[in-house]
Amino acid sequence: MVKNIKRYRKDLEKEGSPLAEKDENGRFIHLDFIPLTFMLPADYNLFVEEFRKNPNTTWIMKPCGKARGIGIFLVNKLSQLRKWSQKTNFTPPTSKDTYVISKYIDNPLLIGGKKFDLRLYVLVTSFRPLKCYMYRLGFARFCTVKYNASVNELDNMFVHLTNVSIQKQGEDYNAVHGGKWTVQNMRLFLEGTRGKEVTDKLFDEINWQTVHSLKAVSGNISNDRHCFECYGYDYIVDDNLKPWLIEVNASPSLTSTTSSDRIMKYRLMNDLINIVIPPGQMP
Repeated sequence: MVKNIKRYRKDLEKEGSPLAEKDENGRFIHLDFIPLTFMLPADYNLFVEEFRKNPNTTWIMKPCGKARGIGIFLVNKLSQLRKWSQKTNFTPPTSKDTYVISKYIDNPLLIGGKKFDLRLYVLVTSFRPLKCYMYRLGFARFCTVKYNASVNELDNMFVHLTNVSIQKQGEDYNAVHGGKWTVQNMRLFLEGTRGKEVTDKLFDEINWQTVHSLKAVSGNISNDRHCFECYGYDYIVDDNLKPWLIEVNASPSLTSTTSSDRIMKYRLMNDLINIVIPPGQMP
């Protein structure tokens, strides 16, 4: 995702597109929606250089290809990364194993003092031309423990990671609601606390980011009119109500953890099939 979006930005810059406009600090005005990210071991030296420029930054690291929060951890010292690399035989820049390390969003929007992310579903029926649908019944996933930015809590995954597979292992996990809110409830809460205008702007930005993330990969994906894909988009919203695209999952998990979760995902699959194969038509 990161490689494709970076390339997409560069291509737009070369074309002189207004979408690639930057501010006085050299940051993209319209396309700044992924955290600063490096691929290890390929970008190891670049990452070390960035780390030394901003030594007080916290980073989140994840092995590529792993799902449901497996192998994720936070670092705020270069020595932690070096110790870890020795344990895992990580020998930059020759290791075959690939890891993603991103700047941690340390000012997340909190509700009830807890961190959350948004899982949204996007159906793509064509990349050329791009044709996609955003499902309205996504959900917010909450941590079970109140957020604490202290360095002493960096190892507490119940504070930092919203993955249900991790949170359900905690003592405070509620199996009835599964630590989830519907997107509609999230939107109502934000409209009531922040106002409708800024809430509409947040979801407009999410739609904008989704479209451009798909445009960024359109040249790399085989376009077949007989195929479709449902993607699981993960967003984190910061306390300025700016959305950050964290991850795009192909073939996202459709297992359910609660009864309302099961109903929502049943509707998702039903609507998806009705779009791909309109009622009354043969496949």
